[in-house]
Amino acid sequence: MITEEKIEQIAKLAMLKVEKNDIEKFQAQFNEILDYMKEMDNLDLSNEDAAFHINELQNIFREDEIKESLSNEEALSNAPDGFDGFFKVPKVI
Repeated sequence: MITEEKIEQIAKLAMLKVEKNDIEKFQAQFNEILDYMKEMDNLDLSNEDAAFHINELQNIFREDEIKESLSNEEALSNAPDGFDGFFKVPKVI
């Protein structure tokens, strides 16, 4: 069971400001989650293989293809400011 003090500690670690009237709501929600986890702890999974992903993963990358690209003028046509064929942006320090 999650206490009010634990909720305040979690909020402090997460650098969140939690109002006093919300603490009870969060406490109830945390406890619901923990109760659900306890139900899962009681499942017999001895005959199940460990699963790292629920979906079968496959390579989704495509082969690189050489295609026509934009000309320098087309690329800079919508730029608010350009200089000597480059995008000109404000200096960031």
